[in-house]
Amino acid sequence: MDHKIIITIAREYGSGGREIGKQLAEQLKIPFYDKELITRTAEESGIDPDLFENADEKPSNPFWTSLAFNIGTFGSHIPTINDLPMNDRLFLLQSKTIRKIAEEGSCVIVGRCADYILEKEENIIRFFIHADREDKLNRVIHSYGIPEEGAQEFMKKTDRRRATYYDYYVGEKWGQINRYDLSINSSTLGIQSTVDLLLKFVKQINA
Repeated sequence: MDHKIIITIAREYGSGGREIGKQLAEQLKIPFYDKELITRTAEESGIDPDLFENADEKPSNPFWTSLAFNIGTFGSHIPTINDLPMNDRLFLLQSKTIRKIAEEGSCVIVGRCADYILEKEENIIRFFIHADREDKLNRVIHSYGIPEEGAQEFMKKTDRRRATYYDYYVGEKWGQINRYDLSINSSTLGIQSTVDLLLKFVKQINA
């Protein structure tokens, strides 16, 4: 890359967003981060990675977050990150890691509200990947290994969780088109051609 570029990818479950992001990073020869964020954040924070994995992209219960801050407000100490539920601690620690990664140079980051966390970056491109229901379902069953009888419900539940996570931490609706530079249906072109299109988009902006 001639110039630093930060790419974030939000995606519907089963849309192939992760695969698209990984291939795009390989084409651009820049680092790719998805689950790798959990590993790095766990290493830097000293917290068991299994705790991060269990809380990954899951919002906290507003009651417990409110309680944690009320304890600090009306109790004997000022609230710190350690007073928060694990999900909120994960978000704050992971946000710090995401910002650090963006400072280090060009990269592709999938999910985890990265488009919001890095929205003030000058060289950011934000993509949203969605797909037709049948294509997503087929990928969930045959590529992700989810049993057919529960695949559709699992797909819906995963997207609901991602939407709730985004709404909770960002305060805006997940998938809202004005939050992205380009929203694309991967069913229209297929995975490889979608990667090619995004690559052209990035290179045009980075020219």
